[in-house]
Amino acid sequence: MLRVAKFLAKIAVGFVLLSLALVLLYAFVPVPVTATMLMDRNGITKDWESLSNIDRNLVDAVIAGEDGKFCSHNGFDQEAIEKALKRNMQGGRIRGGSTISQQTAKNVFLWQGGGYFRKGLEAWFTFLIENVWGKRRIMEVYLNVAETGIGTYGAEAGAQRYYKHSADRLSRTEAARIAAVLPLPKERAVVGASGFTRRYGNTIAARIGVVRRDGLDSCIYE
Repeated sequence: MLRVAKFLAKIAVGFVLLSLALVLLYAFVPVPVTATMLMDRNGITKDWESLSNIDRNLVDAVIAGEDGKFCSHNGFDQEAIEKALKRNMQGGRIRGGSTISQQTAKNVFLWQGGGYFRKGLEAWFTFLIENVWGKRRIMEVYLNVAETGIGTYGAEAGAQRYYKHSADRLSRTEAARIAAVLPLPKERAVVGASGFTRRYGNTIAARIGVVRRDGLDSCIYE
């Protein structure tokens, strides 16, 4: 039992050191590839851009659509987590009430899909990036690794695919439609969207003004 304990302790220490090293590295270096990208049978189209080259409309659109408390929470939205736990108690697919920080941690360091083990790892990496990267870097990484369509990753690749121009000049409507597909990028259409996706995009476009008015992006644009 002592040998097993020592072995497990070594694994734990190794994991902590490796995760810290990766988080520190990606605080400065663009994320080259993720597990989600590698497992995508549709190939990978991506183009890393600094946050200064991504239109503020898209930043505000993802805050409006994905995480209105992004600038005020510590990586975890307690209210959303409690609601998710109540839904999970009823059975079915596990939901986590994920913030942008949690989604970034999952996208960069882990894999898609549910399960409490993966959610536990996600919480660890979320804690690390919140304390090492900070909000601006989290948003920058998120907008470069998030899947914006079939085989398409990041804001720049999405803007080029759908609008034939760079992500540094997205209108509110364009940004909102990209944000609207993020929860289900393989199922929702950016161009020619109809039904729920179109209505949701219009709602996000309207909320962009609220995000800016109420300073919900203040941790990025001071």
